[in-house]
Amino acid sequence: MTETMAAPPFPMQRQCPFHPPQEISDLRDSAAPISRMTFPSGDEGWLLTRHTDIRSVLTDSRFTVRNRRFLFAKNQQDPPPMRRGMLLSMDAPEHPAYRKLLTREFTVRRMQHLRPRIQQIVDEHLDAMAAKGGVVDLVEELALPVPSLVICELLGVPYADRDHFQSVTVDLLRLDTPPERRLAAVEEFNQYLAVLVRTKRLDPGEDLLSDLIARADAGEELIDDEVLVSFAFLLLVAGHETTANMIGLSTAVLLENPDQLDLLKNKPELADKAVEELLRYLTIIHLGLQRSALEDVEIGGHLIKAGEIVALHVSGANFDPALLEDAERLDITRQPVAHLTFGFGPHQCLGQQLARMELRVVFSTLFERFPTLELAAPLAEIPFRSDMAIYGVHKLPVRW
Repeated sequence: MTETMAAPPFPMQRQCPFHPPQEISDLRDSAAPISRMTFPSGDEGWLLTRHTDIRSVLTDSRFTVRNRRFLFAKNQQDPPPMRRGMLLSMDAPEHPAYRKLLTREFTVRRMQHLRPRIQQIVDEHLDAMAAKGGVVDLVEELALPVPSLVICELLGVPYADRDHFQSVTVDLLRLDTPPERRLAAVEEFNQYLAVLVRTKRLDPGEDLLSDLIARADAGEELIDDEVLVSFAFLLLVAGHETTANMIGLSTAVLLENPDQLDLLKNKPELADKAVEELLRYLTIIHLGLQRSALEDVEIGGHLIKAGEIVALHVSGANFDPALLEDAERLDITRQPVAHLTFGFGPHQCLGQQLARMELRVVFSTLFERFPTLELAAPLAEIPFRSDMAIYGVHKLPVRW
């Protein structure tokens, strides 16, 4: 076993808003890519920063996702029993069985069918933005409403209820949300979704939730109302929040890198590569993923004991020089690499093809429609989401 080196307090502060903290890169590239760590929750565990180590843990059945302690919250209460169908907190054999129920709804072909409607939604919001003129908040006008409307229509959730689910999402993702408020937000939202399931059973539509209800009522194994609520919760929260922040943060970094933006404007065929590079470069999973060891496991020469938590710093891994050369440079002509932004292994993001589709449509349209788009405030005045589990920008003032 190698000697364990002391690590700085976690989480660290970003020096560049688009890069992982320098301390993460230093740990990854030094003799301590696997470090002991005391998290804000008071839990002791490990921090992993190297691409190969993180990828290994994400496919290792000796690690579980069932530990639902939030590493960044203090004074936590014991969480309520896990709801069936909550994929993010399930291991095999239950996880693949439940995930299979949704996989066929998110194939590349199905996402391609959504493209015309996504394009229409983007065009309508850019029309509204153009009509406003002056300085506008790109998050409010485009980044948040587009994925929110897309997932609402796909799932069958009334878009008029967006203030409710967006508010719940903020409570869930703020790092300083009091534990009792976090639990109350989850319970309140589960009740809202339970009512929605009952309503749609009486008045179904042409949407994913109605299809799942029909499959449940036809006797399909594993699906019942508890599972339907869990699926709806997961898809609705993850489906809008992650993509919204990728749109806002990507726009900011492109405007700050005019050479890359010019490439995208002059060669729209680079859109697919650009999206993949932005996903790698920005990695909105701000503080990483977490797992717990089910038994003693040796990783990189370190013994991780049964029950210990490992935090997997995905952003640091996506900048790993072992993954690609010159990783700290944004290059939208780069051949896509095996980044970990959508995770890896059995829990890899179910909605990644939808996210890619939305980002391609947005960035193929935004700068064509507004070729002179620019930030309307210095970068230092942009409110970045260092206080949230999902990174991005709270607001992005722009003009053209």
